[in-house]
Amino acid sequence: MGLAERRAAEQFKTEQYPEWKRRIDQAAGFEVPVEVNWDQLAVDGYAESYGQFFPKVFFEPLERALAAVTIDQMGKDALKAGLKQIIVKNSDQYGSTSGFSFTGGILTMDYKSHTNVDYGDERAKALQKLLESGL
Repeated sequence: MGLAERRAAEQFKTEQYPEWKRRIDQAAGFEVPVEVNWDQLAVDGYAESYGQFFPKVFFEPLERALAAVTIDQMGKDALKAGLKQIIVKNSDQYGSTSGFSFTGGILTMDYKSHTNVDYGDERAKALQKLLESGL
């Protein structure tokens, strides 16, 4: 990762991510620990697109899935009891939702941050289904 990518990732982390974290917590109904592997998300050659790619690939689908799970009190209670942490990363292995897992209370989103950017609905539905089946 070059300097441009490091700068762009840091800019997103400090300027945009705090609002996304607030929205994720609001959708979940509690402050959920989120670990973002910024170095992995920052793909070479895409620094100027992080502001679009990161929300579309990770944070919008996550927020929508959490909001769908917590649509009623049963969902809110189940999520609060069952979700311990969210990990957002890009191991560069997955360009589909097969990189998502929910095990031991840890929801992992492993997805190439520059692939299938506009398939947010698919990611949100997959996350919702994964959470609901594991809670």
